[in-house]
Amino acid sequence: MCDILRRTVLINKSRRENDAEHSWHIAVMAQLFLEYTTESIDIGRVVRMLVIHDLIEIYAGDTFAYDVKGNEDKKSREIAAADKIFAILPEDQGAEIRLLWEEFDDMKTSDAKYAACMDRIQPFLNNTLTNGHTWMEGKTKRWQVEERMSVVKKMMPEVYEWVEENIQNAVNNKWISE
Repeated sequence: MCDILRRTVLINKSRRENDAEHSWHIAVMAQLFLEYTTESIDIGRVVRMLVIHDLIEIYAGDTFAYDVKGNEDKKSREIAAADKIFAILPEDQGAEIRLLWEEFDDMKTSDAKYAACMDRIQPFLNNTLTNGHTWMEGKTKRWQVEERMSVVKKMMPEVYEWVEENIQNAVNNKWISE
């Protein structure tokens, strides 16, 4: 996962973040942000989800969240990658980890939604600290950010207030467009 580079740059802008760094970062964040969620969460399960959620990118590659074209075939690429990567493991472990990955991807349980919040807050925070670097690179629009952060609005309303302020700040600074 260290070789899978994301579009997000480090805060010092020296290089792009890799999947291993991202996964570790959000696993730590999940423990720190727990008090802000409105739902009951199994933090151990969430941390497990976050540690494995991007394993499939070893074969599928990272898809930029706001890349409309890249997201068209993302699901099929990721399913093919999941078939390949989880088959490497003993059958019981592969099945268990695949179920966790699918739960994360489906975003139907409270644990999966909370995990998704972390997966969205981390790059959002990074963009606020790098003057919108990745947003500007991807020509991101306000509605795209709001749509992506909608799970945070539902699960973590207090945190979403901060998100809203920073979306407006991003628009004001022309990091994202209306």
